[in-house]
Amino acid sequence: MLLKANRLFKLALGPVLMLLSLASAGALAAGSKVNQVNMSPGVTDVGQNIYDLHMLIFWICVIIGALVFGVMFYSIYYHRKSRGVTPATFHESTKVEIAWTVVPFLILIGMAVPATSTLLEIYDFDDAEMDILITGYQWKWKYEYLNADGENVSFFSNLRTPQSEVYNTEAKGEHYLLEVDEPVVIPVDTKVRFLVTANDVIHSWWVPELAVKKDAIPGFINETWTKATVEGVYRGQCAELCGKDHGFMPVVVNVVSKEEYADWMAVKKSEAAEIRELMAQTFTMDELMARGKAVYERNCLACHGANGEGGVGTAIAGSAIATGEVGGHLEVGINGVPGTAMQAFGGQINDVEMAAVITYQRNAFGNNMGDMIQPIDVYNHKRG
Repeated sequence: MLLKANRLFKLALGPVLMLLSLASAGALAAGSKVNQVNMSPGVTDVGQNIYDLHMLIFWICVIIGALVFGVMFYSIYYHRKSRGVTPATFHESTKVEIAWTVVPFLILIGMAVPATSTLLEIYDFDDAEMDILITGYQWKWKYEYLNADGENVSFFSNLRTPQSEVYNTEAKGEHYLLEVDEPVVIPVDTKVRFLVTANDVIHSWWVPELAVKKDAIPGFINETWTKATVEGVYRGQCAELCGKDHGFMPVVVNVVSKEEYADWMAVKKSEAAEIRELMAQTFTMDELMARGKAVYERNCLACHGANGEGGVGTAIAGSAIATGEVGGHLEVGINGVPGTAMQAFGGQINDVEMAAVITYQRNAFGNNMGDMIQPIDVYNHKRG
């Protein structure tokens, strides 16, 4: 008798523990700020609808599980052999067959209606008030605001976490690997459509609190959208394994008031106009070196080393490219080297920055070539 009781206990223990874990998850759903086991509704109406749908399906599953296991435990206990119960001999029941076909069908219909409604809302791209083109690069994001007035604003967003934190020579900051030099800025209570693509390999633009996750595929443009209802800073990252630095391309979105957004856009347009003016200027060696050093540290240092010694990429110090013909150096910088990690930076940095960084590479790290490359030289090389 004791052996039978022990077996019964073991049989019941597994399902009971599963039910307890489901109940615990439901309790945690009410306090996700304390424990993030459950998903968060985020700061959009779509995110809230997804969360509500998730909780509805969750509780339906809990109720079904409780009923099924309840009947099972009842049957095991009250119809056991030790009570003298003899097994039934019937094999078919039309009523039971109809019941366990119709009831699940009705349950599925009840689940499908809100699910379909939410899915249609997710894919409703109409009536967007602004468009942003997002392009994934290894390993950074490019954002282009497609303004109705034709004055498009574009910039690259790079990881801002210092190398000292990455290599554990300094303590890691609060937003380790989730901070950038140029965040996306969008106005609150505004429907923003994102056009997502990639330049090289497949990436995925993901910001959970904005209920946005869309693959960036070379040669294709995927659509998604958001409408944030709460101002704040929302962080995400590339959610597709896109190479060795996959973990180093975060996403930061600043949701601000419409007035603050208008001011930010005015500044970005002013910066774009300033760049256009710089394109026509001639710079001194000191100006080119100072600007080029900043560009190098932002775009080249990770592969070519702080002192041009190389690493992932080839060395700059004493290299045949940096000490050879200027045209060849420009060709590598602008168009990259196919089949290697050297990307084409001609579309990633402007002509002023390209002129400065090429000048810096040819005169830093002991190269001392004495060459000065001006923006017009970069422009002519691209046209040629």
